[in-house]
Amino acid sequence: MTLLRSAVFFVWFALLSTAMSLLFLPVLILPRKATVWMARRWCALTLCGLRVLAGVGLEVRGERPGNGVLVAAKHMSMWDTMALYLVLDDPAAILKSSLSRIPFFGWFAIKAGSIAIDRDGGASTLRKMAQKTKQVLMQGRSVLIFPEGTRKKVGAPPDYKPGVGGLYGQLDTVCVPVALNSGLYWTGPAGFIKKKGTIVLEFLEPIAPGLRAREFLKLLEERIETATARLVAEGRAALQRKEA
Repeated sequence: MTLLRSAVFFVWFALLSTAMSLLFLPVLILPRKATVWMARRWCALTLCGLRVLAGVGLEVRGERPGNGVLVAAKHMSMWDTMALYLVLDDPAAILKSSLSRIPFFGWFAIKAGSIAIDRDGGASTLRKMAQKTKQVLMQGRSVLIFPEGTRKKVGAPPDYKPGVGGLYGQLDTVCVPVALNSGLYWTGPAGFIKKKGTIVLEFLEPIAPGLRAREFLKLLEERIETATARLVAEGRAALQRKEA
């Protein structure tokens, strides 16, 4: 049944994404808010289809952050980006520049206000990223970053990049860590397999500004990894009960 549910959702996701990309292409010439509206509808319909067709729900824990903060989240699957974009209020997601060049997806992402960066750009990339994120915060929006830079499999060793520490130091704003266990449910080759259950996304205790970059990075990793391990253990227990 898992394969069947996964296949049905895949068809839904493909048809939905294709239809909305073509139907809403004209919003690219409209003000940014029009693209944001479309992107949020796409995320909402995708997660609705995931719940109805594949039996994968969403539970949000912790206090949702207000606007104008840095949100640093664990990254296990494509689900993370959609869920956080929907749960947060119009965040600017930091993504690698190669994603911005993908037809339709990249066009909509940049128009919606995402920040594309060249991960191999070194110090110049950090300066440009800090400049763009400061502009976003001045607009009253939050910035969403995945501090490991890429998706990590469940149980994989953490690999937090120093860039998030440098960004935190330059922004002088609160950072809200986020833990999740999506990799248990959105899994398999290319994320095709969808296991029935409830993905938990948890906002953790905020980190106040003012820490040194190394101290901040250590605290961020400790909070996210500790909470993620707890959520993964909880999710595994739930999956085992379903299989029993």
